[in-house]
Amino acid sequence: MNLVVKTSPSNTAPKLTYDVLIENQQDGTFKATLLGLPDCQALGNTETAAIETLIQSLQSRLETAKIITVEIPATEVVKNPWLKFAGMFKDDPQFDEVLAYIEAERSELDAQMEEYYRQIDAETKTK
Repeated sequence: MNLVVKTSPSNTAPKLTYDVLIENQQDGTFKATLLGLPDCQALGNTETAAIETLIQSLQSRLETAKIITVEIPATEVVKNPWLKFAGMFKDDPQFDEVLAYIEAERSELDAQMEEYYRQIDAETKTK
C-alpha cells in the first residue's frame, strides 16, 4: 500500500475551521466539544468562554502535534471475471446458428408464458 502525505510549508499557518458542538449543562454552564475529536472538550460559564477555552486547549495540543492530509490510493479495481470470455465465439461459424436457436427457444418460452397468463387472467375473471 502506498501512502502519500501532503504537508504544507512550516512557515505558513493555514486557517483551520472546526465544527463545535455547544451543549447546555444542568448546572448552567456550557460544554464545547470539537466534532471529530470528542476528547477535545471545554467548559465555560458562557458559550463564548467555553469556545475560547476549547480554542486554547486545541492550540496547546497542536503545539506538540500536527495535522496532515493523507491520500490513500484506491485498491486495484477487480475486473469482471466473465470479461475474458466476451467475444470468444465471434469467429465461430456456428455462432449465428446458435443465436438463432436461442432466439427460437426464447420466443417459444415467451409464447408459453403468455398463454399461461391468459389462462390465469381468464380464471380470475370467471370467479
